[in-house]
Amino acid sequence: MTASTFPALLQRFFTERLAIQMNASPNTVAGYRDTFRLLLRYAERRLGRPPTRLAVEDIDADLVTDFLVHIETERQNGARSRNTRLAAIRSFFRFVAMNEPAYLLHCQRILTMPSKRHVKQAVTFLDSEEMEAFLAAPDRTTWVGRRDHLVLLVALQAGLRASELIGLRRRDVVLGAGAHIRCEGKGRKERCTPLRRETARLLEAWIRERNVREEEPLFPTLRGDHLSRDALERLVRRHGETAARSRPSLAGRKVSPHVLRHSTAMELLRHGVDQSVIALWLGHESVETTQIYLHADLKMKETALARIAAPEQPPGRYRPDDQLLAFLEAL
Repeated sequence: MTASTFPALLQRFFTERLAIQMNASPNTVAGYRDTFRLLLRYAERRLGRPPTRLAVEDIDADLVTDFLVHIETERQNGARSRNTRLAAIRSFFRFVAMNEPAYLLHCQRILTMPSKRHVKQAVTFLDSEEMEAFLAAPDRTTWVGRRDHLVLLVALQAGLRASELIGLRRRDVVLGAGAHIRCEGKGRKERCTPLRRETARLLEAWIRERNVREEEPLFPTLRGDHLSRDALERLVRRHGETAARSRPSLAGRKVSPHVLRHSTAMELLRHGVDQSVIALWLGHESVETTQIYLHADLKMKETALARIAAPEQPPGRYRPDDQLLAFLEAL
């Protein structure tokens, strides 16, 4: 097999495997694209050959291992991002193994590479006062400020993912009785999220001000394009710095679009909304995913602790009366 086969296989992986056989979503394709763009640039620097001259044998287990170390150390990616990159690479070599059996052993070495264990951090979120400070941060006398205010308002009320938020079009907003927003989430699952009356009125005024057509972005850039993910993150970071002036608890905190999504879930949970409803609201595949918010809310745990009556007997510690039990207890 010649060196030109690798580029051909990679192109077939995207055009046939992902686009046709798997009918992968645009977000999935974009994630895989970014992984291989980083991998090929790393291979080019290390091997001294452009991507079009790479062979399948060049992308071996050793190179992939070093690449994963590279993105963790030099690019400061976490274990989750590292595992996501590895999953994309595995998917490609699974495709190679099916289509080019001669490379089966080569592919198998990569397919057996393990994911990295990581500590599951507690989710971070904003409380009610911090959310109000965020919403008050944009200057609503300007066009950009009104747009940013609505972006933050919809993010905090609907709990949309970053990709869902920046992908909204005019047609996705239903006004009038039963006002709601439609979006397509992970796994191509469509869901509807209701809007408060005030939010619906602001969106109606925004659409009327801009005379938005059905297919146009709901929250565009100055050029009329969709906001990029980076632009959304800068927007949230900029207004977070402004909000910190009136709310010192925000000072120094890293607030991302996903923190706004967590804040929506915590607000619903604190108002007694059932977990299953929150899972539907956020577009979670399973109710178990929503349980992370139960672990995150210390105030709910403190409330539960306050309801527990203290035991009447004095506190004490169990002391084993047997040497073997004492040995086991000390382990």
